[in-house]
Amino acid sequence: MATELLRPLVLRHRRGLSVIAAAAPLLVLLAAVDFPCSPVAVRSTELVELTLLAGAREKGAVCLDGSPPGYHLQRGFGSGAHNWLVYLQGGGWCNTTESCSKRKMTELGSSKFMEAVNFTRILSNRHHENPDFYDWNIVVMRYCDGASFAGDAEGQDLDGTKLFFRGLRIWEAVIDELMGKGLATAKKEVSIKCLSDAGFFIDVKDLSGERSMRLLCSGVVHLQNVREALPKNCLTKKDPTDCFFAAEVTKSISTPTFILNPDYDSWQMDHTLESHGQVAKQTSETAVPIKLKCCMVSLTYWKKLISELKVAEEKKDWGLFIDSCFTHCQTPFRISWNSQISPRLGNKTIAEAVGDWYFGRKEEVKQIDCEYPCNPTCSSSLPTA
Repeated sequence: MATELLRPLVLRHRRGLSVIAAAAPLLVLLAAVDFPCSPVAVRSTELVELTLLAGAREKGAVCLDGSPPGYHLQRGFGSGAHNWLVYLQGGGWCNTTESCSKRKMTELGSSKFMEAVNFTRILSNRHHENPDFYDWNIVVMRYCDGASFAGDAEGQDLDGTKLFFRGLRIWEAVIDELMGKGLATAKKEVSIKCLSDAGFFIDVKDLSGERSMRLLCSGVVHLQNVREALPKNCLTKKDPTDCFFAAEVTKSISTPTFILNPDYDSWQMDHTLESHGQVAKQTSETAVPIKLKCCMVSLTYWKKLISELKVAEEKKDWGLFIDSCFTHCQTPFRISWNSQISPRLGNKTIAEAVGDWYFGRKEEVKQIDCEYPCNPTCSSSLPTA
């Protein structure tokens, strides 16, 4: 059975690459500056098998359960044969021994449960589906550490066995292996850029008055020892948990980055406003005041998000596509990535906006939507977390 990737901010440099690891998809795009045009090649979308990292245990680069991590590689062709798109899978975090123990029994914690993947949407090798990157070498780096490829520690499972928090080593080791498979042959003059999909998490109170996202992030930071991957200039002034949030990480990123994020991210709404379904548990007598309070908190959330995005908005060569849809992760789905009913800003789909930004077809690609529900292209059919 094939796996559909539904989801991939900690800064990390490696041999000229910069990466933002997120709880949602992150893509690193590398291409020669002189990107030649070529005839459209017709190829079928195929399952891409899992490749396990060679020598993983010797390098200490293992999943939560100690199994070797894996990746999927689809070779480029034609004019894209020397261009690379590296996709870091997402899937949330584990912040306690208990949650990490449960996670290691799934594909998000062990390669034993990983299967072949269908490469679609931004990973597709079909021109009509992925017009700008269809002929590139495309890598999906599987996520099995629970801390955004950032941790480096060990823990003890509930059953007494070890838990391995080795995301940082996984990132380093997989990139090393890919270097030997062609990534190192790229020309020196390359355009290296990043795209973060639904990874701009913010620190706000939920309906109960608690800062549930901060509590989650704090657990990840301390359990998995992610300090090595956090911005050093932030750590000299702030608590490590503060430095784990996108607003602080963004300040330290020099690589041009495109931030793709909904104003009302459905995953964040559930985890930062409704306090894990709190609204649904209210009685009918309290429904109205709860809804009013939820609206007020949502407005606070929106204002804080827009405020924190100003750091990215003011950065030269960065891109923004911030729509007011209620959804989560938009690059893996045809309906949101590139279709007749995709969300649009400036009359552009996400695929068109990303392409315009990466190849410099427009001087500036920075679009921030108005407040919900002003955008008629936001469909109720969009996927939610």
